[in-house]
Formats: sequence, structure tokens, C-alpha cells
Amino acid sequence: MTDPVIANDEERARLEAGRVLFAQSCDFMLGVAKAAQLPNTGLDEIAFVGRSNVGKSSLINALTGRKTLARISNTPGRTQQLNFFNLAERVILVDLPGYGFAKVPKKQVDGWTQLILDYLRGRRALVRAMLLIDARHGLKDKDRNVMSTLDAAAVNYQIVLTKADKVKASELAEIVAATRTEAATHVAAHPEIVVTSSETGDGIPELRAVLAEIASRG
Repeated sequence: MTDPVIANDEERARLEAGRVLFAQSCDFMLGVAKAAQLPNTGLDEIAFVGRSNVGKSSLINALTGRKTLARISNTPGRTQQLNFFNLAERVILVDLPGYGFAKVPKKQVDGWTQLILDYLRGRRALVRAMLLIDARHGLKDKDRNVMSTLDAAAVNYQIVLTKADKVKASELAEIVAATRTEAATHVAAHPEIVVTSSETGDGIPELRAVLAEIASRG
């Protein structure tokens, strides 16, 4: 049995490593609209992917403590390119366009959906995809399609529930349990589910710790 004191010390150390990493500079590098424009950063990349309006940009801003680093909009489909952010010369955060509904022409949506898939399937620098799921709705078929794509490409991914503040505690517990059970059936899914709220800050220190651990392996 693990000593509770040691376990608590280890958890505090994890959280502190996350705090320290995200206290450092995080700068926008470039936006990419075509696969041919993908940069050679020389650093590992962590991608944030999810349905339109799931809160990717809000989450990145909450992680970095900068309200305007990633562009936020209430209009689904505002992020229309892959946005690269350099975190302390340690790791690259990539904000992907949302898949699913967007108030733009279907041809345009199809174009950036293909860009997302090309990136997720073939990016050697990608060490983990953070799959964001709206806690109010749980996993949907479009999310499952992305999970299958990542499984097939052998890309490790981890589910992050967003907007947890919008859900009652009892309902949230059910969503977390159902999501964990389903994730366990996917070969490339990380077993740990991170529950977050960009509004309240819940789960942000824990997610920073996860990302710091990934960055430390590079």
C-alpha cells in the first residue's frame, strides 16, 4: 500500500511542476491553414482537439493564465486553422479547429476537418492529443470517430471534460464514469480523465501537471 504522506508529497510535486511550467512564457508562433505549412518546431507537440464550441481556446487561456492568448468566440467555427503556441521552449501547444457544426460553408468545414485529420494521423512531433469533451453532453458520435482515427494512427490521447461548472455534481459523476468506461475500450486512450472548468479554474492545476509530465519526457 502506498504511504498517504508520500502520495500527497508526490501529488504536490506534480502540481508544482505544472504551476512552474505554465508560469513561464507561452507565445503564439503561427497559424497553419494547409498541411504543407506545418512547421518543424524541433519540440514535442500536444494538440487540443474537440467539437466546435467545446472550449479549446478558453482552456488554453486558463492554462496559461492569459485571457487573450487564444482567440475566443461564441460563434462555432471561429478557429479555422492550426494555431501553434511555444510554451517555454519546452513543448508546443496546438489549438486545432473544432469539428462538427460551424456557421461557415460546408466546403470550408470539410477543408479544415481534413487538415485536422492529416495532422492527427501523420504528425511525428505529436506526443499526445487532448480530446476535449463538453461535460454537459458527454461523448458524441463525432468524438467517437476521432477516437477511432487516433486509435488507428496509434496516437496517444487523453479525454478532458470541459465546462464542468455547468453540470450538477451527480450528473457530472455519471458523465465521468460513462466516459471512463468507454475510453477503456479504446487502445490509444489514456485511462485518466481530467475534469475542468475554465470559468472556475477547477481541474486547471491538475491538467497543468499532466501536461508538465508530458513535456518533461521530451
